[in-house]
Amino acid sequence: MDIRKQLELLEHERLSPKAAFSDRSRGRLRPTHEEDGDVRTCYQRDTDRIVHCKAFRRLMHKTQVFLQPEGDHYRTRMTHTIEVARIARTIARALQLNEDLAEAGAMGHDLGHTPFGHAGEGALSECLGKPFYHNEQSLRVVDILEHNGNGLNLSYEVRMAILGHTGDNIPETLEGQIVRCSDQIAYVNHDIDDAMRAGILTEGDIPRSITGVLGETHSQRLNTLVCDVVEASRDGDAIRMSSAVEQAHKDLRAFMFERVYRNPIAKSEESKAKAMLQRLYDYYIRHPEAMPADFLPQLSFDGMERTVCDYIAGMTDKYAVDKYTELFIPSGWHVRG
Repeated sequence: MDIRKQLELLEHERLSPKAAFSDRSRGRLRPTHEEDGDVRTCYQRDTDRIVHCKAFRRLMHKTQVFLQPEGDHYRTRMTHTIEVARIARTIARALQLNEDLAEAGAMGHDLGHTPFGHAGEGALSECLGKPFYHNEQSLRVVDILEHNGNGLNLSYEVRMAILGHTGDNIPETLEGQIVRCSDQIAYVNHDIDDAMRAGILTEGDIPRSITGVLGETHSQRLNTLVCDVVEASRDGDAIRMSSAVEQAHKDLRAFMFERVYRNPIAKSEESKAKAMLQRLYDYYIRHPEAMPADFLPQLSFDGMERTVCDYIAGMTDKYAVDKYTELFIPSGWHVRG
């Protein structure tokens, strides 16, 4: 028996009957024989495909909340992704669900995020005249944009975990629901940490009605939320929190919107970022030949707006600033003496 088949057999021996077993996956968009003789299950292979793709590498230079923060310890999309993946694996393991599926979905969930966080999402929504949703763009990245238009050809369950990490599409698998829950747990709590680093919040600012339920410190809050999800979901058919903890988490999120996400200090550069991306969008609509050569074939089947949107959505913060500077900021003359 080959190693992959042994791993698949072990899943049936140790995981809950509610788990998404890798040998029962609904498969990939396109048939493949690459897994014949592989030592990885389909979900393990999907994680590797995601981690080795270009869009994943760009996450390290994409903003989480604070735009271009001056400091090495603020979260980026990549560090956020890693935190989500660790929380997801912990919950999946405790519930005897498929950790590999949860990890793959977590690793891919933000691949479609724009530069400058949700400011970029808003900018592209205004440019397109319709909502731009980063979860849909993440699915587009893995289905189409990577590998020169061939995509990563991921498993159905991983693709739905990516799509369903936010928005109205609730994943069918419990592992996909874990990714959705882990994302919410991760970003609210690490954004508190970053806000404290930025001097916007102190531990004492968080209402006692919240800390009394979730805990006084970052680690206490994370532990409370993770343990509560495990306990509340243990005997059910969905991933959930207890009513008390869920309400405290909702209150914490509302507090963060009031004090951080809409804070003028944290958002002081957001209008500039939106204006910059909108001007880049307008420029490339008029000058599509200025885009990298590998985007030009896409124009013939996706059209101008979609192609330009994909190009800008894939930019890192620094790349967007550099392109804006190159196109719109006059450079100094070098006069020979």
